[in-house]
Amino acid sequence: MKEKFVFQVLLKTSVKVLETKIATPAGLGEWFCDDVNEREGYYYFTWDSFDEKAVLLAHKPFQFIRFKWYEDEENGFDTYFEIATELDPLTSNVVLSITDFSEPEDMENSRMMWDQQIIKLRRLIGS
Repeated sequence: MKEKFVFQVLLKTSVKVLETKIATPAGLGEWFCDDVNEREGYYYFTWDSFDEKAVLLAHKPFQFIRFKWYEDEENGFDTYFEIATELDPLTSNVVLSITDFSEPEDMENSRMMWDQQIIKLRRLIGS
């Protein structure tokens, strides 16, 4: 059974800049994986030569985007991954929240993967 985990990071950028990086195939391909393509309602995320298919569940511009891995959908898992943004009213920085699910034995690797992707995102946006 996969378990949910959430973590947040503070970024010195605007929600507008982050929207282009989290809600477009080109933007996601700059930091989250090697490439993203959208075809026939599905998103194909590529790492090295490995593709993973996902369905877009919801997108509220400047707030969040939520995907479900096709494999999880086929297996009946009630899981998703979500990238959300919120403006911190005190600092005007953006709080980026990541919600994902992982098998308990893979939890540490999943968190490390997200940490690495966030480092790439920070470099990309200069935060």
